[in-house]
Amino acid sequence: MAVASATERIDVFWHEGMLKHDTGKGVFDTGLDPGFLDVLEMHPENANRIKNMVSILKRGPISPYISWHLGRPAQLSELLSFHTPEYINELVKADKEGGKMICCGTFLSPGSWNASLLAAGTTLSAMKHILDGHGKLAYALVRPPGHHAQPTQADGYCFLNNAGLAIQLALDSGCQKVAVVDIDVHYGNGTAEGFYQSDRVLTMSLHMNHGSWGPSHPQNGSVDELGERDGFGYNLNIPLPNGTGDKGYEYAMSELVMPAINKFKPDMLVMVVGQDSSAGWINC
Repeated sequence: MAVASATERIDVFWHEGMLKHDTGKGVFDTGLDPGFLDVLEMHPENANRIKNMVSILKRGPISPYISWHLGRPAQLSELLSFHTPEYINELVKADKEGGKMICCGTFLSPGSWNASLLAAGTTLSAMKHILDGHGKLAYALVRPPGHHAQPTQADGYCFLNNAGLAIQLALDSGCQKVAVVDIDVHYGNGTAEGFYQSDRVLTMSLHMNHGSWGPSHPQNGSVDELGERDGFGYNLNIPLPNGTGDKGYEYAMSELVMPAINKFKPDMLVMVVGQDSSAGWINC
């Protein structure tokens, strides 16, 4: 079989150690056992999800175009490009004490911190691969996810903002401007918060109109969250009605996202591709 060229190839970065993040069972994402159920649900962010994604990429129709790369753990110093030292110390302390529920639905259990470091480091490796000119398209297949994690707090199953760390690496490596497009069904609030006062990062999020869901997620994802100071006008929220299908996404992309990207003229484009906007996902 012929090897795909650099322009055709997708460089996938992955490490099976991320499977050791155990989110547990309960009622949906609560971890609670009410005592009268025979079968408890797996947490929606569980290892089986990513196992299937690995198998699809290895045995599915695009497998001939994929080149696999081993991920690596991030160093604590690398995390400080996006997160505060106080927040990182809080996570390290929770890990040393055996873990805890950091916020609603977000459980740091034994193995979770190492998996989080792998997710962050693997994403950084994918970005560096592109920055060093080794490829055109890299995909960091990682968990725990990251786009809800803000500089100072966890949120929505996310501890470290993997995309935010990669964006900052691109900026620190010479990129003047970076655009990020987040198609997860939930607002990419953590990434937006991290660059909310910057005119060097254009953050765009297409999500259902869910609003704020508590102290860990104070942002509401509305169209009037535009950024602040130098970043005013550089945060584009596109809340979509529940049930929006392919044509709705195509329209939003062609009429809103692409014109914004073309006007911004970024040196690097980062995609956050949470799969929960797919048809049939229970939250949609």
